[in-house]
Amino acid sequence: MVQKTFSTGWKSSTQPRKQRKYSYNAPLHTRQKKVHVHLSSDLRKKYGLRRVQVKKGDKVQIMRGQHKKKEGKVDRVNLKREKLYVTGIEFIKKDGTKIPVAFTPSNVMIIAVDTSDKKRKMKMERIQTTLSHSTKPVLTSADSETSKQHKKSQGETK
Repeated sequence: MVQKTFSTGWKSSTQPRKQRKYSYNAPLHTRQKKVHVHLSSDLRKKYGLRRVQVKKGDKVQIMRGQHKKKEGKVDRVNLKREKLYVTGIEFIKKDGTKIPVAFTPSNVMIIAVDTSDKKRKMKMERIQTTLSHSTKPVLTSADSETSKQHKKSQGETK
């Protein structure tokens, strides 16, 4: 008998039908993780993050499809369908009615983050400060060249 409910113990499967079943039956708190959107390069440098959960009010740029390079604010996010809607981008039907276009989060990039949410702002600032205080050494191109030469010389001596 096939289990119809979501299983948290399910790890992975190579079968596409099981992967689809997992995502279709996923609860909203799991779907929320799939509605993350890439940040623009200047926002990546500012916040130290690659992606952020998209929220209503974020300014985004469409990266794929017929609306490519258009910008607008996120009007709403539908977690159930894992889609987001952008103001000003609509599909006009033959009878003249306008329907908002649904976008997949992977086809969109955040240009400006809406920081009116206090929790979101605090979380992004906390991550930013922890990254600035980290003591990880940053490799430059000169360092990588010297390490390559060192590895070559080590290989020749063996």
